[in-house]
Amino acid sequence: MVLGESSDGDPSAAQERLEIIQGLAQLDASETVKEVTKSLLANKAVPESQPRDAFHIAVAAVNNMQFITTWNFKHILNPTVRHLIESVCKDAGFDLPVICTPEQLLKAYNVIKRNKR
Repeated sequence: MVLGESSDGDPSAAQERLEIIQGLAQLDASETVKEVTKSLLANKAVPESQPRDAFHIAVAAVNNMQFITTWNFKHILNPTVRHLIESVCKDAGFDLPVICTPEQLLKAYNVIKRNKR
């Protein structure tokens, strides 16, 4: 799904995005991921009209990712629904990764990197 989304839009920008993610491992979309996705939607942690957003969250949680980076402030990086998303993931036996923007993650990484010197 990320490959498809990265391919959308302006062809030059899409090519740049695809080059950045080239070689990254693809995460497992198991039956468990599908069940967590359904639960996120059924429990209204993510609107039923946004199954792709629920899927992104489920894939990250089930595959034990540390972070989800997104610019989606409406359905994923939304503090008013974060507790619902976290609750659904916990009920399914998974920790919710830290949800942040790419800029926030890079800033945190650079701080950690500076402190290690």
